[in-house]
Amino acid sequence: MKEMMKNTGILLAITLIAGLLLGLVYQVTKAPIAEQEAKAKQEACQEVFADAASFDMVDVEAAAGWNEEGYAQESVDEVMEAKDGSGELLGYVITVTTKEGYGGDIRFSIGVRLDGTVNGISILSIAETAGLGMQAEAVLKPQFADKNVEKFAYTKNGASADNEIDAISGATITTNAVTNGVNAGLYYFQTVLGGGSANE
Repeated sequence: MKEMMKNTGILLAITLIAGLLLGLVYQVTKAPIAEQEAKAKQEACQEVFADAASFDMVDVEAAAGWNEEGYAQESVDEVMEAKDGSGELLGYVITVTTKEGYGGDIRFSIGVRLDGTVNGISILSIAETAGLGMQAEAVLKPQFADKNVEKFAYTKNGASADNEIDAISGATITTNAVTNGVNAGLYYFQTVLGGGSANE
């Protein structure tokens, strides 16, 4: 009995010390991690809205007809107003997560000007197949830049119109996921933020 009590006391002491150490490590690393996340967010905003001087967070609202339009697998996580040096609104940075990726969620930011022009996208997290879906950064990303369309569609036969995105060879699931995610961001922009060619 004495031996059991002793072992229990030792285990309790080890657990308490481990818990205190974990808490200390968390407190020490919390601020640097938050700083890195803020820096990554700022860089993503700057990448898709290079001429903006500041970015202000706005509340994310529900978009009517979201599921009916086919965006049940997409979510708008964050919306930032992109403003110039005098505080004038230039457009928005919309952060979207799509659950349609082959390797899991794909998260990215889209820069959209007030007239609906997509400045581009910045991929924040992706875990697709190496050599296939992971080519999204090199193959898909440039195709969305400087396009003003209501909605994108992907093709396997080579893009021939502004609204067409040339699919990654062997990775149509990734192509579809990113395209749907961008379309979800545009739909949110058009219906909730009230901008773009769809409302002209």
